Amino acid sequence: MVKKHPNKDIREAISKAVEMGWKVKEASSHAHSWGQILCPYRDAECRGGEYCIISIWSTPRNPKNHAKQIKRVVDNCIHTLQEE
Repeated sequence: MVKKHPNKDIREAISKAVEMGWKVKEASSHAHSWGQILCPYRDAECRGGEYCIISIWSTPRNPKNHAKQIKRVVDNCIHTLQEE
């Protein structure tokens, strides 16, 4: 079971990514980031890895913008675009 992010907007963005098949990798207890989400494909077609991984911050300066950024990365994954 993955730990829950303290911010509800970011939690919703992570849930959306997980529903689309992305994997959540929790950070160590000594990290500033909360964790990472990883594209399930992670291949050469994923824009050279640009959209294959995103860090999730524990306490971003603007949580709503960070949640939007997470959603944008997930939505712009080359494999997500091919499914549409």
